[in-house]
Amino acid sequence: MNLQDYYLEQNNRTSISRQQASDFAKYVANDFNPIHDPDNKRFCVPGDLLFALGIHRYGLSQKMRFIFSGLVGNGVILNFPEANQPAISITGDNNKTYLSIEKSGETSHDKELVQRLICNYVTFSGQTFPHILIPLMAEKGVMINPQRPLIIYESMEIDLLRLDIHEPELVLSDSNLDVNGKRGKVSLSFSIKDAGQIVGSGKKNMVLSGLRPYDQDQVKQLIDIYDGRKQALSA
Repeated sequence: MNLQDYYLEQNNRTSISRQQASDFAKYVANDFNPIHDPDNKRFCVPGDLLFALGIHRYGLSQKMRFIFSGLVGNGVILNFPEANQPAISITGDNNKTYLSIEKSGETSHDKELVQRLICNYVTFSGQTFPHILIPLMAEKGVMINPQRPLIIYESMEIDLLRLDIHEPELVLSDSNLDVNGKRGKVSLSFSIKDAGQIVGSGKKNMVLSGLRPYDQDQVKQLIDIYDGRKQALSA
């Protein structure tokens, strides 16, 4: 993966076109949520791409937390500050904060390690739907709206014991869905391994909206649509 294919940067101002965001979602993150389609009225940039840009820009620290506070829509110009501080705010030209990064501990700027961590995290993240979310929703008796599926990044965090790692692998360790009316919060905990040894852990938090009672036929329809979009890409 060449991350530079998915954004344009000039004077620390970063822009992401609809097509770049969509290509990253589909070809890199295995994310076929229609909200990332170039012609979608509710288009937004994938959270995984924002995470990748943050790590690429500021390096990989032992402890990192990414807080997503706004959807990056079409035409948003992002400002990545030069100062590499423990707390960093990624804002738009509208002064709105879209991503906050908190980090501590040692930091590595090793390009190969950063690239591998990004690729492995995005691969792990791409398994969320349907492999993880559908069983969670079935267990709780709820489902997202098949006509307007909305799954939004809330935050993610990484906690590494050390940085002298070579082939980071993310493995799901726990998953949970808390339902509150029509909204749900999903927490996915994972271990980070290198050569079979646990070298860290992390958690990905997402918000589901527009929840409704679980319906197996509608869920099957949702999965069929997802599979159809995926197959159409490889055809």
